[in-house]
Amino acid sequence: QVQLVESGGGLVQAGGSLRLSCEASGVTFSDYSMGWFRQAPGKEREFVAAISRRGFSSDYAGSTRGRFTISRDNAKNTVYLQMNSLKPDDTAVYYCAASSFSYLSRGLVEYNYWGQGTQVTVSS
Repeated sequence: QVQLVESGGGLVQAGGSLRLSCEASGVTFSDYSMGWFRQAPGKEREFVAAISRRGFSSDYAGSTRGRFTISRDNAKNTVYLQMNSLKPDDTAVYYCAASSFSYLSRGLVEYNYWGQGTQVTVSS
């Protein structure tokens, strides 16, 4: 059974930092590119960042580029999202997702598996 479990969310003041983790099980982790998405109340789920299978390539949404860093440790079956200089607009439930496609995607359909999400709240 495939599971993606996010952790590391919480409440932080604007300008602060959080590091999200997503541990995968039930899959060969290195076969999957990984992505982070987020969804605020009443909003569509949106792309945040993605990283290739070996971790050599990454992609970021314009709103997060320069503040967020995606990374992975295949030996730990874990993908991370380091979030710095957080803003209230970053408040959302953050989801990790796994894709069997060889290319990085900003869409939803290319991702095979999804975690249940972790709440990030940034106070002003």
